[in-house]
Amino acid sequence: MALRLFGANSSNRLMSFVGLLSVGGLAMAVAILVTVLSVVNGFERELRERVLAVLPHGTVYSRTGFEDWRVTRSELLRQPGVLGVAPVVEGQGLLVVNGELTGIAFRGIDPEFESTVSILPEFVEDGLLAQLASTRYGTILGAELARQVGVSRGDQISLVLPDVGFSLTGPVVTTRRLTVLGTFEVGADIDKTHIYLSISDAQKLKRQSDIDGLVVRIPDLFDIHRVLHGISLADPSLYGISWMRQNGSLYNAIGTQKATLFLLLLVLVAVAVFNVVSNLVMTVDDNRSEIAILRTMGASPGDLRWIFILHGLMVGVVGLLIGLLLGLALTLSLGNIYAVLTQWFQLTLMQEYFIRYLPTEILIEDLAIISAVSLVISFLATIYPASRAAVANPVEALQYEV
Repeated sequence: MALRLFGANSSNRLMSFVGLLSVGGLAMAVAILVTVLSVVNGFERELRERVLAVLPHGTVYSRTGFEDWRVTRSELLRQPGVLGVAPVVEGQGLLVVNGELTGIAFRGIDPEFESTVSILPEFVEDGLLAQLASTRYGTILGAELARQVGVSRGDQISLVLPDVGFSLTGPVVTTRRLTVLGTFEVGADIDKTHIYLSISDAQKLKRQSDIDGLVVRIPDLFDIHRVLHGISLADPSLYGISWMRQNGSLYNAIGTQKATLFLLLLVLVAVAVFNVVSNLVMTVDDNRSEIAILRTMGASPGDLRWIFILHGLMVGVVGLLIGLLLGLALTLSLGNIYAVLTQWFQLTLMQEYFIRYLPTEILIEDLAIISAVSLVISFLATIYPASRAAVANPVEALQYEV
């Protein structure tokens, strides 16, 4: 009976329109929810796989200085959960190109070990990191930074450090000419904020013989606090700083935004489901005589209630399935649509974010949650119209038909 009600063509045009509107509204709400959550998932994945795969999961520092960082590195590699360890010298400065100043962060790395803690080698030309180690004051710039300051391979740039020394003639700042060996392009914010030097050149720039710290890479970046705590317990002179101090707020913000958007868009689904309520109420009113006949034939109020509950759930299921298909199709094509629109209209919508394209990722668990919640809301929406059909007086309904 519920299936016949669902497939029946009503002579009432308004009712037919409301029926289509209820299915279409729910489908659009589900499609929007799937698409938006997929975009948020894409941002989370890109942050995890790009930014956090280039920048350190954790950095271990020494309270007393590293007497021999290679020995300490070997000890750290024996710690449970540590995949790779590499030395680093960190600093900040100003790039001076044609009189223009640009603030940057520089990292001195050892090409021999960098690939064990970072995916940076995957984004530079083969042999470029080795050239970094063999070239005196050579540097690799982020591609966006290189475009911003207008330099390319072989150009000379000046790096000014913020520390000030003193001589007989007065205060003196540290300035060094660097040779651009090439660029890297991760597709993240570091493309416009970072440059890389050899670790020996970075030490000379900072006038130090020691390294600043040892970068640690682990299998699960969310387990970094436990690993760093274990390192500190094994050697109290060591302490660590995790990736969460630098990028944790952004990662947490994305997670919070996903939860917020999910709740807000569920309101959209709930509003769409109210059309199902309207459709069911009109269906009950349109089929009063049929309901009365069923009652006189022995159908109980419970039978009638379940007929209209199933009818409402069918509307919800069809709207949900159409919405899921639309959402999946839109999500899969969204990257190409965004690329075409940005090219045609010269848009730079992502310039404020850590990527310059629109990432998406479809998660099965999201689809399952969307489906379950939509069906629950659809079920709740059927209770009132179904109860109204169950308590309908068959005598009054048949009187109107006479």
